[in-house]
Amino acid sequence: MKEYIKAGAATPRVQIGAPAKNAAAILELAARHTDCAVLVFPELCITGYTCADLFGQSWLLEQALAETMALAARLPQVGFTGLAVVGLPVAADNQLFNCAAFLQGGKILALCPKRHLPNYHEFYERRWFAPAQARRSDSLALPDAAGNLVEVPFGEDILACSPDGRLVIAAELCEDLWAPAPPSGFACLAGANLIVNPSASNETISKQDYRRDLVRMQSGRCVCGYIYASAGQDESTTDLVFSGHDLICANGAVLAENIYPDQNEGVITAVLDMQLLANERRGLNSYMSEQNTLPGWRKVVSPTLGASTAPAEELARQMPVDPMPFVPSGEEEIGRRCAEIARIQATGLAQRLRKTGMDKLVIGISGGLDSTLAFLVAADACKLLGLPADHVLGVTMPCVGTTSRTRSNAETLVRALGADFREIDIKAACVQHLRDLGHAEDVYDVAFENTQARERTQILMDLANMNGALVVGTGDLSELALGWCTYNGDHMSMYGVNGSIPKTLVKTLVKWHADTKGETVPGLREVLYDILDTPISPELLPVSDIGEMQQKTEDTIGKYDLHDFFLYQMVRRGFAPAKVYRLACQAWPEVSPAYIRTTLQTFYRRFFTQQFKRSCLPDGVKVGSVALSPRGDWRMPSDADGSEFLAAIDGEE
Repeated sequence: MKEYIKAGAATPRVQIGAPAKNAAAILELAARHTDCAVLVFPELCITGYTCADLFGQSWLLEQALAETMALAARLPQVGFTGLAVVGLPVAADNQLFNCAAFLQGGKILALCPKRHLPNYHEFYERRWFAPAQARRSDSLALPDAAGNLVEVPFGEDILACSPDGRLVIAAELCEDLWAPAPPSGFACLAGANLIVNPSASNETISKQDYRRDLVRMQSGRCVCGYIYASAGQDESTTDLVFSGHDLICANGAVLAENIYPDQNEGVITAVLDMQLLANERRGLNSYMSEQNTLPGWRKVVSPTLGASTAPAEELARQMPVDPMPFVPSGEEEIGRRCAEIARIQATGLAQRLRKTGMDKLVIGISGGLDSTLAFLVAADACKLLGLPADHVLGVTMPCVGTTSRTRSNAETLVRALGADFREIDIKAACVQHLRDLGHAEDVYDVAFENTQARERTQILMDLANMNGALVVGTGDLSELALGWCTYNGDHMSMYGVNGSIPKTLVKTLVKWHADTKGETVPGLREVLYDILDTPISPELLPVSDIGEMQQKTEDTIGKYDLHDFFLYQMVRRGFAPAKVYRLACQAWPEVSPAYIRTTLQTFYRRFFTQQFKRSCLPDGVKVGSVALSPRGDWRMPSDADGSEFLAAIDGEE
């Protein structure tokens, strides 16, 4: 099985009580979507869900089974080689079962009966059907196309597996998902990573929202793919309306959705990343904790399960890739998420002040993005504690690389919020320090740069001691990943508020603060927007003869947008370097592959060699799912060898 599979949920036209017509409609839709590895159709779609007492007619049951077997034989003839899942009534053990049939390779692979039968309000399934628990047989002898009897696995305990075991499919039907303990949960603990649900769920007010949440959250709880195909409008009769609500979800996200399809039929498709689901499961050590309590499950191996007529490269291109995975999309979601992050940051800092008994904060203000966000968080923390704004001391410490723009913005920002402001020029102190070391003043090497960073940190720490205050760290997650900080310089603080905020999200948060607070605080919006427009720089190298910034971080290490993308794909998703590269090329088609490769090499090289800085980070609030604190989320030896990770990138075109 390939790492990607294309999945589909289909709602065909249905004629109640007409298996031949319904099978033909299913075949027609399958013929249009031969690139799907799995295609799921609604519950009882061979006969129609709303047949009611017609389910007692032996002719209908016989025709339903015959047409299903004929459909299985015809699917390969129209080019559909994937797994089709259809619903039909099956007579067995002197009872009638509501089943999902797995069709592939010209035959029925398995029949999976429904466990939970609704018999309340508008539902009356127990009048006709028995629950799966009432079955007595593990297999049924069914005639094949030549009239020979073949044993078909029958039961609610069946897993359909690809030969390599990387795709494992289980079925639950409609009400099964609505039960207190959905069978899909147990199936996933037994190894299933894709759940198919042939369903017939009618519409009432707001039911579609509840249904969507059920499917989405079950896919998240089970860390699986979930294909939900529901009966369409042709089933609407007497007192009920059906909508053909189809959903494809994966690990808590809705990948595709359709409701009330045109012409009463429709198909939605999505590409599922099975490797991602496997990586996510391995990272959850509680996932398999109940494995020893599970009943036995039977595996049915299909030689072509997971195969697709679509080339792997085409499936990869169909996968949506978010170029900014840390940044929410849509103004409403951005506002909601930023408000939540700002509250978490401020609450963490406020709690540290409570516990230490301190009521003052010291923060170095450079006029750049990170210190700006940290300062805004510090101001919010003081508000939470009912402290006046001047309990925050904003200190700007200009040196040879400081421009008039950043110096002015630093002061304007601090004064706009009513905080205490102080300027301490560090040029003389740094010059003296370099002289003491015997270092030439005009040699602009690492020692020259780090002298300034450590001098600033020393000043902040000493000011904090003098004022009974706490030094707030400003470094962000992107800088920590790359080690783009001075060890025991800006690397160190008494509490870091940006440590799990990547640079792309820092920009979004600063803009949000500007838009939400700018109207009530004079001058704040203007200065924050100017800070957003300022190139990212540590300002450690001398300015030009006309006072312009000469050191720009992204000219040295590459764009932070790319680094944040790499960080997310590596740490959060656990993807291999080659896959990270391919995804980046797909997410950033306007960027040259050569630049992406060079920047990715920089990322891996620095990520491995700079772990020693992350191993001794100060405390800091965790905000998102990606964090690099050595006390919680990321434990990595400082001497890990990244050479083979780098080599894995070299062969990519």
